[in-house]
Amino acid sequence: MDKQHAISAEDALRRLLEGNERFLRGEAHAHTPTRQALEDLSQGQHPFATILGCSDSRVPPEWIFDAEPGDLFVVRVAGNVLSAEVAGSLQYAGMHLQTPLLVVLGHEGCGAIQAAMETKERGTRQLSRIQLLVDSILPALDGLDPALSPPARLAQAVENNVRWTLRSILDSPEGRMRQADGRVKLVGAIYEIRTGRVRLLDH
Repeated sequence: MDKQHAISAEDALRRLLEGNERFLRGEAHAHTPTRQALEDLSQGQHPFATILGCSDSRVPPEWIFDAEPGDLFVVRVAGNVLSAEVAGSLQYAGMHLQTPLLVVLGHEGCGAIQAAMETKERGTRQLSRIQLLVDSILPALDGLDPALSPPARLAQAVENNVRWTLRSILDSPEGRMRQADGRVKLVGAIYEIRTGRVRLLDH
């Protein structure tokens, strides 16, 4: 059996969460690949999970999940948003690498989400390219509770944005096809920068 077929989505998620527990305990492994490991990696890649995360320098999935080189196919973009380029990368991971698990990983205090909230609530405009990014986040911010404190409202916005991205992936033709034949599990999660813990979201 090929390596990419040898693990279920449930086992892939368990491996991620176990890695995060090691990270939390300060027991993460030192992942310096041996010469043999580098030779093996040169023959091809067989990641067991795809991670769509934020570009924030404090949120490296390989560290958070204590993953070995080659374990994760990682796509990072500010605000973990779904653009055509990101969708193409995810489709490659799903169709060619056949990763059984896709995690959309947001994080607390996300600057891209903060910028989108400033645009929504105060009409703040960003630099042109940043504004394009912000505009792609705005639909996820509908329904925020105005009674919440600013930190709590930001936390709600971060979660809403993860769920919006998940729905966008699920609603794509490729996403519907892979869900229909049971070839992939999609999970939303939030990384708590202050604690180091990854918290799964209910869909």
